[in-house]
Amino acid sequence: MTVAMDVVQLETDVLVIGSGAAGMMAALEAGKEGAGVILADRSLIGRSGATIMAQMTVAVALGSQTPDSWEHHLADTLAAGRELCDASLSQLVCEEGPRDILQLDEWKVGWARNDDGSIRQALAPGHDRPRCVYVDFLSTGPAVAKTLRGRVLRQKEVARIGDLYITDVLVTDGVATGAAGFSLADGRPVMVKAKAVVIATGGLTRLYQRNSASANMGGDGYALALRAGAELTDMEFVQFFPIGHLAPRLVGMDPIMWDPFRYKLGGRLLNAEMREFVNDYGNEEAGTYNVTRDRATFAILSEVKAGRGSPAGGAYLSFQHIPAETLRASFGPVIDRLAANGIDLTRMPIEVAPIAHYHMGGVKVDARMRTSVPGLFSCGEANGGSNGANRLSGNAITEAFVFGRTAGRTAALHARAAGNADAPVPAGALDLVSAVAPEHGENHAGLIAELQQVMSVDVGPFRTEDGLNKALAAIAVLKTRVGALPPGAPGPYNMARLDWFDLRTMLLVAEAVTRSALARKESRGAHQRDDFPAMDPAFVLHHTVKLAGDDIVLGRAPVEGHTLCEVA
Repeated sequence: MTVAMDVVQLETDVLVIGSGAAGMMAALEAGKEGAGVILADRSLIGRSGATIMAQMTVAVALGSQTPDSWEHHLADTLAAGRELCDASLSQLVCEEGPRDILQLDEWKVGWARNDDGSIRQALAPGHDRPRCVYVDFLSTGPAVAKTLRGRVLRQKEVARIGDLYITDVLVTDGVATGAAGFSLADGRPVMVKAKAVVIATGGLTRLYQRNSASANMGGDGYALALRAGAELTDMEFVQFFPIGHLAPRLVGMDPIMWDPFRYKLGGRLLNAEMREFVNDYGNEEAGTYNVTRDRATFAILSEVKAGRGSPAGGAYLSFQHIPAETLRASFGPVIDRLAANGIDLTRMPIEVAPIAHYHMGGVKVDARMRTSVPGLFSCGEANGGSNGANRLSGNAITEAFVFGRTAGRTAALHARAAGNADAPVPAGALDLVSAVAPEHGENHAGLIAELQQVMSVDVGPFRTEDGLNKALAAIAVLKTRVGALPPGAPGPYNMARLDWFDLRTMLLVAEAVTRSALARKESRGAHQRDDFPAMDPAFVLHHTVKLAGDDIVLGRAPVEGHTLCEVA
């Protein structure tokens, strides 16, 4: 049954779902084009998602201190992507990235400067030259989020709605016409009619036990797109940050903080024999410490499997060869925060291990951020295709800027021409959010934890056919335990119902990842198969995902050429 509650009915030109960097850029650009915008988020506007948690660098070919060009940046991006990048999307990021970095500079984000006043650029893994800008090595993401949030607050065309959980994109006669959801604050159903809908909900790293993102990164946008009829691509490629903090215990600090200090200072990755090992796996670090993330992850986990891991199950990261004064000059007050956690880098290594960090796959879009569903657009980490099998370090925020701005502009132009303002609301659009059902005895938070365990063990950095099939069987069992309706009745901050909706999404997305991984019978980038350890030229292709009823259907699509190309 459903409960009789007042429905909150809203109407706008462009609805943007998600308010990280990509969502805020989309909202700003759509507003700039004259569209009325609703920027909605299941949490606080501009304070959720991955952007605000990003500590480090933003890749862009400014050439402010070393000669550079977007073509060089693109070459490194394509190389990192292991032949699977769609070049038009990758080129868009590299070619237009400088424009957005300079725009953020005008907005006073605070990029670090050289003594001559030019924007400072650092060398990051996978880049052929210093290319990555930053605010400081621990606060880049928060500074970006704060700057964009300030711009959104001043944009009169943008209405901001937090604590709004979007459950489904509305589709009328094959065209996206808005979204349905509910208010977390009071449980009331919410209907948003829109001429264009932009998905900007980030990735899926919450599917894994150890992850570096916020708790709302469970793949919401992928599920929204699938249920609306759009395609996903490259879902098998989950990037694991290779040196997430493992031990000793670290309180109040980000587990991925070590990367910039490793490549800036030359932090050494050591096995249980206290020997550097990364080059044993076909890499050539040679003191530069710039091996790409997929290769570093492979090296660390290979050492663990060989019995040469650290006691907690990772590798050692040592700065003991660096003078104390150099460490303090580089780490600043972080040294004191580490000391409060009992960590003295001059006397001890720390233990690190791969942690789920980013997703290369996502919604399939063209270079204008259009999905296969008219009126539905996607941007940021929610997109697939631009990163191929492995994302180049520093490209995530650049991509959020460029794709967000592009999606906002395209959505506004679509809304201006759209004739769906009076489209009828699809029947049953609010049935789920209005449903009242008995408590059915399952702890859905516990089921989420079970799913995270399954994904971490069987769909993690190393995969096998047996493990992937085992994961699919476990996912199928979990789907039977979820129940057809959310438990209880709508109400203020009903966390049991929220867990049900999250689990509904996470199971769908987990199955898409697992089926795609099972179909890719090779090892490439972030997808490593123990039973197929080599790259296979037959798999220079995209696996696509669509829904047919409730069933996931896999397809194949060619990879757009890897050479430089013109973007329409």
